[in-house]
Amino acid sequence: MSVFNLNSLLNTGANTNGASNTHNMKPISAPSIASAAMLVEVVIKRWSAQKRDKDATARMLQQNNATKGAAKVDKYLMGECPELKELNSFLNSVRTFVYSATLPWTDTGIRLLTTTHHAKFHERITALQQELNKHLDAFLDVYEWRLNEVEAQRADLGLGAMFRRDDYPTPDEVRSKFAIKVTYMPVPEAGDWRVDIGTEGSNALKEHYENYFTSREELLRQDIYKKFAEKVERLINSMDWTQGEKAKRMYNTTFDAVHELIDTMQDFNLTGDAGIETLRQQLAAVMDGVTLDALKNDHALRAEKKRQLENTINSLPGLHW
Repeated sequence: MSVFNLNSLLNTGANTNGASNTHNMKPISAPSIASAAMLVEVVIKRWSAQKRDKDATARMLQQNNATKGAAKVDKYLMGECPELKELNSFLNSVRTFVYSATLPWTDTGIRLLTTTHHAKFHERITALQQELNKHLDAFLDVYEWRLNEVEAQRADLGLGAMFRRDDYPTPDEVRSKFAIKVTYMPVPEAGDWRVDIGTEGSNALKEHYENYFTSREELLRQDIYKKFAEKVERLINSMDWTQGEKAKRMYNTTFDAVHELIDTMQDFNLTGDAGIETLRQQLAAVMDGVTLDALKNDHALRAEKKRQLENTINSLPGLHW
């Protein structure tokens, strides 16, 4: 496929109902990342409900004539516990939210949060911290009962002789193992070294950080492109059927995520990258005036929009449809 032609779309108009472009090519600027964003670290703590069994490990190694360290036996202490499963599912959704609302910055989990999104992010993460307590209470309400059930049915639940009541922490200890901790930090700038280490050392550190900063800018770009590809490809896959075939299910969340992407790409483009802005404008032109119902019911429109979205994917650096 050829590279997407933005001018042809703007001239012919991607709007199907004559409405004005709701994402009418907002002007962009290239603010300093340090002034337009902050760093945020969200640490999600949880109890794995697993325990290493040294005796079972030793027996397994001996039975298989294996050397020490070749394998280990871990026990799943709670068996099938719906309340713990729901709690872990909730914590997974928290991590998904954080990754969708921020950009990568370090390999240790520290993320970049735009200042414009801080208030909304903080409100949401605070609500999630409170929601964690509800899920945790639901689990702890049945914790002792589940523990007794595991002990009574240890053969059926798979632990057998590996069951040890001492492996189980107290309810208070379990509670302390779950948390959502949030820390906000400023983005340091290359020239902001406040410790006097001498001119030569300071220059070396500045050069080191400038190189690091450049690598982070590239990481931000790649993450935006990744988000773009994931959300647009999901919509394309839901549109991949023709008249006469069984219709694929098209979800509001999938459709809305692509529309939201138009605004978030601008908010996350902290370096004013021209490639990202061009891609955003392409997507805005394709999606302008298009409704989910129209895509479901108008086969010609769906085929055309699918083709145009495929072209935007083809224009991604290093990605091919």
